[in-house]
Amino acid sequence: MSTETKEETFTLEEILSSLKTTNRLILWNDDVNTFDHVIHCMMKYLDYTESQAEKIAWEVHSKGKCAVLEGSYTEMEIYRKILKQEGLTVSVD
Repeated sequence: MSTETKEETFTLEEILSSLKTTNRLILWNDDVNTFDHVIHCMMKYLDYTESQAEKIAWEVHSKGKCAVLEGSYTEMEIYRKILKQEGLTVSVD
């Protein structure tokens, strides 16, 4: 019986980010998603009110990005993956 192990690699940026106590989830402007879709995702996955989600959508549109959540690297990475699956452009800072 053989046991296989999977090696997982990390970039220096990922390692350094994981050492920070607080990380931010950044939502970026793109030419694909509508205001309605961004608002829907902010309300559904991040539990923002409609008014808060609209403000986020406008900030992303006018400034190019917006920090939408803060927390541990692991938590931000989970939300990044969820929002990315919805088609949003997000990163962890």
